[in-house]
Amino acid sequence: MKDAIASALEESQAREYILYLLGNVPGLPPIVQTFHIAGICIVVGSIVMINLRFLGIAVPSQNITEMIDRLMPWMWWALLVNVLSGLVFVIARPLRYFYNPVFPYKLALLIPAVILAFLVYRLHRSEQNYWESSSSRLRYGQFIATVSLALWVGVIISGRWIAYWDYLPFFYE
Repeated sequence: MKDAIASALEESQAREYILYLLGNVPGLPPIVQTFHIAGICIVVGSIVMINLRFLGIAVPSQNITEMIDRLMPWMWWALLVNVLSGLVFVIARPLRYFYNPVFPYKLALLIPAVILAFLVYRLHRSEQNYWESSSSRLRYGQFIATVSLALWVGVIISGRWIAYWDYLPFFYE
């Protein structure tokens, strides 16, 4: 499966177009990278603040509902920017990602992290003050927040190690 996808991307018109743009538009690679990094900062900053609020560590003067209303839209838009900028890199160099042993770890952590964020958002939208309405919901939110924080830390670490996987000796054993 991975071979078929990587081969299809290697031969795609989209790849040719992206490579042309990256090679011919002055400054485009660092601009795309900057958008990707800024998106990461916004996504992680938003979700970490929400998770820390669930855990009672950050901004105790603001209720969870207000924080979700303020920060989740930023997170979703930044996540879209990250998907688009990340696709530019993957389409431009599919073999670098599809055969990188760290890349599947990043996706395996990212997908459930996004699903948990979506779950928190959907439950929040289902009822006014959903998370504050009962102590059991708050405890459930605290559990989600703890798992979410661990997943996002893993996403960040694995995302950075994608570029440096050849320095990880346990992948050679």
